[in-house]
Amino acid sequence: MQIVSDRRALHRIPELELQLPKTMEYLKGSLQGLSCRVFSPTAESLCAYFDFGAPETVAFRADCDALPICEQSGAEYASTHPGQMHACGHDGHMAILLELARRLDARKENRNNILLIFQPGEEAPGGALPICKSGVLEEYKVKAIFGLHLWPGLTFGKVFSRENELMSSATEITVDVYGKSAHIAKADQGVDATEAAVAFYTRAYEMERSYPADVYRLLKFGKFSSGTVRNALSAHCHIEGSLRSFETSVFEEMRDKLMAIAKEVEAQFGCEIKLHFNDGYPAVMNDPALYRALREQVQWDELDAPSMTGEDFGFYQRYIPGVFFFLGLGDVPALHSDHFNFDDAVLCSGADLFEQLTEVEL
Repeated sequence: MQIVSDRRALHRIPELELQLPKTMEYLKGSLQGLSCRVFSPTAESLCAYFDFGAPETVAFRADCDALPICEQSGAEYASTHPGQMHACGHDGHMAILLELARRLDARKENRNNILLIFQPGEEAPGGALPICKSGVLEEYKVKAIFGLHLWPGLTFGKVFSRENELMSSATEITVDVYGKSAHIAKADQGVDATEAAVAFYTRAYEMERSYPADVYRLLKFGKFSSGTVRNALSAHCHIEGSLRSFETSVFEEMRDKLMAIAKEVEAQFGCEIKLHFNDGYPAVMNDPALYRALREQVQWDELDAPSMTGEDFGFYQRYIPGVFFFLGLGDVPALHSDHFNFDDAVLCSGADLFEQLTEVEL
């Protein structure tokens, strides 16, 4: 099947972030000759527009970038680019969209015009926002956008989603605590950055745990480094983590509380604390009205709870209504694992979902 050939060919040539020359060359070659206009709204992105003479357009997005991971899957179609791997299923996402393009090419008419968006930089640094800012959504009168993600642990071949919260915002936090080094025998002459950092760390976690269970949020630190030798107080501690939520008000409140904790620790220990929050990705929030309209025309299973993982699809939903889906892979290695792989047969389920969405009445 061509959809399988596409996935495996793309899996062999993973590329990172915004520079995807081989990937884009493959996509352009696959779209060549189809009844669509192929163009690039931003550098290293690609769109295919199928004009059926309708007043408005429905868009579908596939992310195209890979991860800086050394593949250990053992697949015969494993990466030929050392240190780079499609460990998040983006090769499958692209293959699904190419299959949709071929199905659209065979049609004489359709309820909606269709815009296919092949996007770089989902993993980093975020390729969705530049596409939104390019004006392509307005130019082609896009009224709704859809996307999906292959998802380990969910029933193989089944589609899942939920109204409103689906995937969280993802904001990186960097904390630098500055003290004063001194020999531990003369600790009273210094300011222990490690002790102050531990106090900040502990109080930050206590703050996060104070929220009710029905408020979806996450605060975790994954990196903590401090000091130079065992017998001297640390003059500097560096901490890195992530703050995640769905509601802007929750994020802003937690950010403000972290800043207040930093001030308290500074006053208590006589240290200096610098906090930095990057812009991150917005939450993926499925538009309620669009979601309910689709439920009357297309079938999928409901998720009980959202995922705290991040996805830059949320940028599109800030511009136009959108719905995102998970496509179950069954029991396979986790996303971002160097052993990640999946059964190609699942791809047709994704193409079938998208094909149904091309003709929805909105």
